[in-house]
Amino acid sequence: MSPNIKDLFDLTGRKAVVVGSGSGLGQASALGLADFGAEVIVADLNVEGAADTVRLIQEAGGTASPLAIDVTDTATVEAAAREHQDAEVLVITPGYNARKRLLDTTEDDFDRVIDINLKGTYRLMKAFGATMAANGKGSIVTFASFRALVVEPGQGIYAAAKAGVVQLTKTMATELGTQGVRVNAILPGSFETPLTTQIKNDTEWWDAYANKSALKRWAKPHEIAGAVAFLASDASSYVTGSSQLVDGGWMANDGRFEPKV
Repeated sequence: MSPNIKDLFDLTGRKAVVVGSGSGLGQASALGLADFGAEVIVADLNVEGAADTVRLIQEAGGTASPLAIDVTDTATVEAAAREHQDAEVLVITPGYNARKRLLDTTEDDFDRVIDINLKGTYRLMKAFGATMAANGKGSIVTFASFRALVVEPGQGIYAAAKAGVVQLTKTMATELGTQGVRVNAILPGSFETPLTTQIKNDTEWWDAYANKSALKRWAKPHEIAGAVAFLASDASSYVTGSSQLVDGGWMANDGRFEPKV
């Protein structure tokens, strides 16, 4: 007999570690998973932001607790994985961008973007992937970006890092699939978050982004939560190694001109 599809989205009794959930898309992801019943570990370097997210979840009747974590520190990441060996969901959202043309970047820019976006994801996937594989179950959701697929001037290092996240995601999906662990990437488009403040402060740049998508607008953070909940839950039990665009149709839309036809 087929299961009740609605029940497959239920995360009651499952622990979800959401890294980078003190603000932005990470916070929206944590709130969404809590709405579906998960016990959420709100992990962030920003302990005040993490506390705010915990408060929001608890005020809504959910269960959450904070966790200080630095994705650039392997020991911290490994300690978090040991502390939460029973986690069935890991969501990796931290991001950092140095918006400069390549000729203007420094090696410090390169190292920081790669260390947070790519190597930080690697550290978390490796540490939590090992415990999930040992437990025979789990879902890892990485955050790449539509910039993994298409770039613009000033996005080079970030785009390279996010493309690397996509490939790490595919690799771990193939390596841990038979051990009950699914691994998928989400590729957000133009979301209004602290990471896009620089664009918001430039009206021409901001409007150009809005007009490029098929929906002709920027996304709000909560609009990422449905994709996260789907990939975290049993509703996506046969989905692994995928790259889920949440981009308002950016990649589908040429965007240069709308002919009168």
